[in-house]
Amino acid sequence: MDINDLRTLSTVLAFVAFVGIVIWAWSGKRKRAFDEAASLPLEDDAPLPPTGRAGS
Repeated sequence: MDINDLRTLSTVLAFVAFVGIVIWAWSGKRKRAFDEAASLPLEDDAPLPPTGRAGS
């Protein structure tokens, strides 16, 4: 086994990992969780309590 075999093996493993992540991200089971995460920045936060300092 020479360096080219190791390079080929690492490329194939990286591609398989990439395909696995794409399948996981686009699966229908994850849609609700991703939709909830996408709307988090748009949700209103609770108002901050007053600090008690006037003019600040």
